[in-house]
Amino acid sequence: MPDSFKSKKIGVLMGGFSAEREVSLKSGAAVHQALLGRGYDAVTIDVGSDLPEILLRENIQAAFIALHGRYGEDGCVQGLLELLQIPYTGSGVLASALAMHKLYSKQAFTAGGILTAPFHFFRRGEQIRLEDLCFDLPLVVKPVQEGSSVGISIVKEAAELAAALDLAFQHDDGILVEQYVKGQEVQVGILNDRPIGAIEIVPKNEFYDFEAKYSDGMAEHIFPARLDSELYEKAQQVGLAAHHALGCSGYSRVDLLVTPAGDCYVLEVNTLPGMTALSLLPEIAAKGAGLNFENLVESIIETAGLKVKVN
Repeated sequence: MPDSFKSKKIGVLMGGFSAEREVSLKSGAAVHQALLGRGYDAVTIDVGSDLPEILLRENIQAAFIALHGRYGEDGCVQGLLELLQIPYTGSGVLASALAMHKLYSKQAFTAGGILTAPFHFFRRGEQIRLEDLCFDLPLVVKPVQEGSSVGISIVKEAAELAAALDLAFQHDDGILVEQYVKGQEVQVGILNDRPIGAIEIVPKNEFYDFEAKYSDGMAEHIFPARLDSELYEKAQQVGLAAHHALGCSGYSRVDLLVTPAGDCYVLEVNTLPGMTALSLLPEIAAKGAGLNFENLVESIIETAGLKVKVN
């Protein structure tokens, strides 16, 4: 491994303002310990409105972004780091913003010939009627800019729609109503812009919701995903195509639904996937690429850089 960042002070950005704050604090703490274990000069920074002055006061020379959700995963912090000329991990401003916004990411997937569930986009105040949709029940309702399955509902009966809409609109002024696709929940890890494996998730809840993601024992992780070799490779390549369609860089985790017919529907690309003890990218990296947690963290920090070139 190169040691170019061993001589730099690294800020692990964590916490923040989003609904995923507590998860981010856990990710950041784990990343911080891994960096210290590998001999890096690293400090944790709980991100708030005073972030610019903290970065300057602490003389932070590189940032490991362990934020999740709004203001951290959506391009805001990436833009600040570009302005301050501080190299950072993960994708740049545009890719981060596109991946966080489910409408624009789905439009990018469609433009790139990548399969994604049929959907309608609605803004707060617009009338939403089942008879106006281009698909039937069941369907999925989700906020357009949230992560970790926050605010998502599966609607099986017409009477359930109003509550699902209300929940989604609690988190955003825009929502997606998608056709429900039944399939295996498969997640593809991308590291250094190449796929490193696909893991299958079997949640104990109806779908891989917030509780299943962050509560021990609420989901079974199966690696490698139970797909035949040809479909397994297809899932990995679809994941890589989605990563590239948004212009992502470094690493990501791509969430798919793989149907019995062998179709791979992209749900979303996570540009800053979780780095907790229950998170999927570290598990994929360990089982698919032979990287333990410290190896993974070091691989990520050593790809840190600026994405905007200044003359």
